[in-house]
Amino acid sequence: MLSVRSLGGGCIGDVYRAELEDGTPLVAKVDREGESHLEREAYMLRYLREKSDLPVPEVYHGSETLLLMEFVEGSSRFAKEAEHHAAELLAALHDIASSTYGHERDTLIGSLNQPNPQTESWTEFFRDHRLLYMAKIAHEAGRLPPEDLFRVERLSEKLDEFIQGPNRPALIHGDIWSANVLARGDRITAFLDPAIYYADPEIELAFVSLFDSFGDAFLKRYAEIRGIDTAFFETRRDLYNLYPLLVHTYYFGDGYLDSVRNTLRRFGV
Repeated sequence: MLSVRSLGGGCIGDVYRAELEDGTPLVAKVDREGESHLEREAYMLRYLREKSDLPVPEVYHGSETLLLMEFVEGSSRFAKEAEHHAAELLAALHDIASSTYGHERDTLIGSLNQPNPQTESWTEFFRDHRLLYMAKIAHEAGRLPPEDLFRVERLSEKLDEFIQGPNRPALIHGDIWSANVLARGDRITAFLDPAIYYADPEIELAFVSLFDSFGDAFLKRYAEIRGIDTAFFETRRDLYNLYPLLVHTYYFGDGYLDSVRNTLRRFGV
């Protein structure tokens, strides 16, 4: 290698841009705390490259302690045409279906384990392996008070009131906020740091809306391709966003706890 410099960021490792002697740039992630998560990130990127046309960096090496992958040019600023392209790419990703929700192995959301037992019922999967699981993780970390854990448990008992006739299991990226997407001009060049599994694809749209990853241009184009049920905007968007809000409560504490509580109140618990 000719040079290495820090890129900053990186939830599950220190991130560097390295340049080989022939001038080829690549990205290196190094396990900083012995958490051994990088192999799973490599797996998720390879899975997306194999199963879909979603643009993700090519993985050159993936082990528990080191991930080497393609360096992709781009920025996290999106013109209207780039939002249209993102909608087209994600609509195509969501066309990739499975017979069950979950995945063939556990994946990651940030540095947290994301359990994916293959399950026929979306309501059961979302209840047990997203809401309840993440609420307990946040509670055990001292970030979610007992009374709020109890409220999540109460909501989980009545999910059938809000999740009716979910979409078939679709492959999702799982962690689409603006810093995990790169664009050049009117084209998306890469989606980074996936948290894949098979889900109701509306949970992906909810995540995009929660963090304003893309705007109205994205939603309108996606709706033209796959349609978006009005109940998503009325009810399910807020419900599905409780999962990433619990994830962020685990990581960042009080800054997201009020949003969790507002969502629980919205659903009468």
